[in-house]
Amino acid sequence: MSGTKGRKAKNEAVETEELRFVASKSAGPVSAILMRPAEARSLLVLAHGAGAGMRHAFLERVARGFADRGVATFRYQFPYFEKDSGKGWRRPDPRPVLLATVRAAVAAAAQAAPRLPRFAGGKSMGGRMTSLAAADEPLADVRGLVFFGFPLHPAGRPATERGEHLADVSLPMLFLQGTRDKLCELDLLRPIVAPLAATLHVEEEADHGFSVLKRSGRNDDDVMDAILDTATRWMDERC
Repeated sequence: MSGTKGRKAKNEAVETEELRFVASKSAGPVSAILMRPAEARSLLVLAHGAGAGMRHAFLERVARGFADRGVATFRYQFPYFEKDSGKGWRRPDPRPVLLATVRAAVAAAAQAAPRLPRFAGGKSMGGRMTSLAAADEPLADVRGLVFFGFPLHPAGRPATERGEHLADVSLPMLFLQGTRDKLCELDLLRPIVAPLAATLHVEEEADHGFSVLKRSGRNDDDVMDAILDTATRWMDERC
């Protein structure tokens, strides 16, 4: 892993370390956070969505929830968001830079926690970029991909082109989706997933951010627990 290590914090159960690695020769270094519980069984390399970096509340909850379940996470920034520092909107990097960053993050995570079985994925765009990288060329020693709200199409414009590359992914895949996700109509996703080595987990009444309406009889914490429990079991089965 290139770059220098930053702050390291430790409590009785979880160690958190801020790191840097080189995303690509053109983009330079980016930041990452390794959150590792003492008895970690696996590691998930976790990419952020288009409009929110690795410190977004959703990814923070995901990382802490996984730590409680014995799963380490390696969250990282794409270069465009590293430059922005989360203070405003920037257009995502060109696809070659995004895919290079995914590969560099997987390699950096392997160096940071070499003994843990590795998985990769992310929220929305981060998950899709991970799948595109895996479709182009296998990700070294990655056992499966986990998607938190796969963005199959833009809101209000149902289509399947963004999912065509999934047929070229040789790894097992887990799709965590909500029935109110405006970026992924399930009737379009199911036929894509069906012939693949993939698992589709659906949360009723959840939107793209996995929030639910009060009328559902559940709250956002219930949904978060459900998707994290599902992902943890899925990864444990592949370790």
